[in-house]
Amino acid sequence: MRLRPLLGAAAGAALLLLTGAAAAPAAAAPTPYEAVTVDKVGKIAADGTVTLSGTYRCQSSSGPVFVSSSVSQGVSTTTYGIGGTRAVCDGAKHRWVNKGRPMPGALVPGAAHVEATLMELRTFGVLPLPRFHATQGQAITLARG
Repeated sequence: MRLRPLLGAAAGAALLLLTGAAAAPAAAAPTPYEAVTVDKVGKIAADGTVTLSGTYRCQSSSGPVFVSSSVSQGVSTTTYGIGGTRAVCDGAKHRWVNKGRPMPGALVPGAAHVEATLMELRTFGVLPLPRFHATQGQAITLARG
């Protein structure tokens, strides 16, 4: 039996563990108990505050879970983060509402695209790493309101 290849493999595994590369969780496929939706109409106030909403469901978590959302318009590659809501993972369907005010004039009433993400922060050692429960992209209309 050759000892050198075995030592090399052990050293490589130890290096992965030390750098945390092996500690990251594999992305789990969403189940019907882990979902996020986006309402087809969002609101944009006169002062530019955007309100987005929808529903979410998650079964369980070991760390804090949040529903985040972002919005873009037209052919622009700029996406604006719109708030974040703390989620309760109890298997029941819940509503989420996020509000935020991007740069003045950045968004206007009309067609837009929203991305909503249901994400958990799990601690591995001292480092919090994300675990994505669900994500949803949705074409919406931003209406005055």
